[in-house]
Amino acid sequence: MTAHFNSSRTSTKHQRGFSLLEVMFSIVIMTVGLVSLLAVMGIAMASTQTSEQTAIAKRLANEALESILTARETAQIQWSQIANGNCVVGQACGIFLSGAQPINLPGVDGIIGTSDDAAAGAQVLEQPGPTGVFAGACPPDICYSLTNFTRTIAITPFALAGGGTDPTLNSITITVTYTTPQLHVPQNYILNTVISQYR
Repeated sequence: MTAHFNSSRTSTKHQRGFSLLEVMFSIVIMTVGLVSLLAVMGIAMASTQTSEQTAIAKRLANEALESILTARETAQIQWSQIANGNCVVGQACGIFLSGAQPINLPGVDGIIGTSDDAAAGAQVLEQPGPTGVFAGACPPDICYSLTNFTRTIAITPFALAGGGTDPTLNSITITVTYTTPQLHVPQNYILNTVISQYR
């Protein structure tokens, strides 16, 4: 006598799904990953805006330096006037304002950082609009207010290594201070150079 086994009856394997604990653990891992990704995106956006603000600060510092150099090259002002306005009776007086100043257009003299700039009004950064061409008006151009920027122009006689100063050289330090909307921490862009009395 032979035994016959029914082929439809096979050994059953126990199948099981995910437990509630495993599902919860997976959700926690995904949540941590997504929050980290959002944080990285936020940092990237803040860095992009900070680099844009730094580029504007660099432009404002270079603009002030070029104004001073042009005034010297064209003999528009005397060498003794390329100084901060700390006047001493009986001596020539510098025309550049001391301390942090708002970003204004150059005044009647055309030189940035002098007392007549306030009358010229605030400077606005203008970028081309959707057409990519400057229209000369906002809108269609995109205009940015520079109220979160200040500029300090410090001019001192050039100090010699052995002591004393060189009367034919001036050290110029232009500091542009700005804050970014995200960080609200003052940042500085500093431009240092030396200029000569001789053109």
